[in-house]
Amino acid sequence: MYCEITKEPIHIEDIYQKVVRREAGAVTTFIGTVRELTHGRKTLYLEYEAYETMALKKLEQIASEMKERWPEVQVAISHRIGRLEITDIAVAIAVSSPHRPEAYEANRYAIERIKEIVPIWKKEHWEDGEEWVGNQQGTKEYKTGEPEEVDLHE
Repeated sequence: MYCEITKEPIHIEDIYQKVVRREAGAVTTFIGTVRELTHGRKTLYLEYEAYETMALKKLEQIASEMKERWPEVQVAISHRIGRLEITDIAVAIAVSSPHRPEAYEANRYAIERIKEIVPIWKKEHWEDGEEWVGNQQGTKEYKTGEPEEVDLHE
């Protein structure tokens, strides 16, 4: 298992190399990138912040949960923080398994759990404004002090 929070650009080949192995018949990857349009608003760039030590612990927790549920998988997760431009990779997940169903299921599980429990926030910068968006537990309480519901599935 390999987990990291990084300020450096993520290279998918590096993440892939963390999980590739002779007994794996399947390697799935998920790459989350910065998109230009969100609900019709043009994004200029994003800024990601994290409670880094806790975020890393939560990524490791997710990888452990995956190993319990799918014992034969190998997992690598990298999440970037800092300023990201349009098309930059924000998160990359690679999962290897002897068989493809487990690799697909485990990879999907990883990104959903990241959005659910990892203390990473993004500030969206648009042409007409900016806003912090928190993802864990459906609030952005950390940034504002006030709970606010957000969509976990954007």
